[in-house]
Amino acid sequence: MIKVEWKGQRVFEANPPTGNRFLMDAYPESGGHDQGPAPLEAFLASGAACSAMDVLQILEKKRQKVTSYRIEVDGDRSAEGAYPRPFLSLVFRHILEGEDLDETAVEQAVRLSDEKYCTVISTLRATPQVSSTFEVRKMP
Repeated sequence: MIKVEWKGQRVFEANPPTGNRFLMDAYPESGGHDQGPAPLEAFLASGAACSAMDVLQILEKKRQKVTSYRIEVDGDRSAEGAYPRPFLSLVFRHILEGEDLDETAVEQAVRLSDEKYCTVISTLRATPQVSSTFEVRKMP
């Protein structure tokens, strides 16, 4: 379970089971103060990092030497004003450099992450059922 606690203004601290806490904040135009990524940014970065970790692990097993790697995530959202403005499509663009990288190996690693290993991307495709509950606690 991940716990997310309000720290004032629009800042929230995520506390995952690993204990590696991080802050999220709203965009300045929504009252944020640049104390961390916006939740949507963290969400997209999670998909990119999940996939990149898989790709690196697969390429290491194939004895491919990666010297530089980044993922650019881009997507199309529904029109402004039509809330909640979900993403209608996402593209994870893997950009790698390395010593004699085999393009076939890279293509296979990206495909395996995309279709088999990356839990974040798999969850996006599965459109899981989401529900919310609440409780109000009385102050002593």
